[in-house]
Amino acid sequence: MRILQVIATFYPALAFGGPVKVAYNICMELTRRGHDVEVFTTNAYDQTRNFEPISREQIINGFKVTYFNNKLRFSNLFISSEMITTLCKRFREFDVIHTHFGRQTYDIVVSLCSRKYTIPYILQAHGSLPRIGSWRRLKWFYDVLFGYRVLRNASRVIALSHVEADQYRRMGVPEEKIAIVPNGIDLSEYANLPSQGAFKKKFGIPEDKKVILYLGRIHRIKGIDLLIKAYAYLIEKVGIKDAVLVIAGPDDGYLMAARALANSLGIYNSVMFTGFISSEDKLKALVDADVFVTPSFYGFPMTFLESCAVGTPIVTTSLGDTLEWIDRNVGYVTRPTPRDLAEAVYRIISDDELRRKFSRNCIKVVISNFSLEKVIERLEKLYGEVVEK
Repeated sequence: MRILQVIATFYPALAFGGPVKVAYNICMELTRRGHDVEVFTTNAYDQTRNFEPISREQIINGFKVTYFNNKLRFSNLFISSEMITTLCKRFREFDVIHTHFGRQTYDIVVSLCSRKYTIPYILQAHGSLPRIGSWRRLKWFYDVLFGYRVLRNASRVIALSHVEADQYRRMGVPEEKIAIVPNGIDLSEYANLPSQGAFKKKFGIPEDKKVILYLGRIHRIKGIDLLIKAYAYLIEKVGIKDAVLVIAGPDDGYLMAARALANSLGIYNSVMFTGFISSEDKLKALVDADVFVTPSFYGFPMTFLESCAVGTPIVTTSLGDTLEWIDRNVGYVTRPTPRDLAEAVYRIISDDELRRKFSRNCIKVVISNFSLEKVIERLEKLYGEVVEK
């Protein structure tokens, strides 16, 4: 099949988080299976910068990527007139279009071209359906004008979990169009892990300190304030002295507030803000972490699978979405209070046997359910169904 992936940001723009990694893995595995894969994307690099690609069109691991110049940046809205024009010109060359929904102009173009040329498209929202954050009114406005129609016109929509499937239903997508396909992880990337202690050594963390790790964008919706308050509770109420909180990832508008909160709680010197870290250092951090904490999320964070792949237990809360395979299997899902979050973290870092049990389960669950090969097999079948229809 000739398959086009349409996404606002793509490799090497890893600062935009999970969807970039997910789309990259999809392209790589589909290409390995013999499909002709192309990507249309912009040259946005992070929240403030574009990058200049070596060439506008590149072959990456066997698939073609076209980087279009991003002309407008407004929050997480990216607009490239070149990308829109090329989509219209080349739409008929593909058997199926996979659009990574983000309330972008290209979503509208894909929907219109699909109706005009009767070529199917599959839509994947990556947890972006809830209208949350400071731009929720604009998201509502977009949905009323375009979003509902874009969702309903898709041949299929991909939900990462049962929670996201319910969100599609509430947006008016018919049941028969919803397919649950979770994110997958390339386990070959975790065959040779860095040695224990490499992250601690590089960032000056004493060897005897336990590491409580947050890894991801520093954004308000991630519940980082809740994590910092929970860490303060561990220090002040539980009396933990041998654990450091590491908050790693690029600033997405909340870093200054997070630093200020840690300072106001008197724990600033015990919290390490690393900023963006490389893929190599990310793996080192996950290996050295005693527990991985993301208090709030929407969709299906790739970081959860990455943490499980190295055997690091997870703690999250019910503040955002939920994943049914986490609680009491590979970690805990708690109520969204500092005390509850702190107590869940403490149970893991203070009980070696419990941690080892969760660690074994982590590795089992990614091998059994979330290997990239198994996930792409389901996606490939989905493509075939809409093409043949």
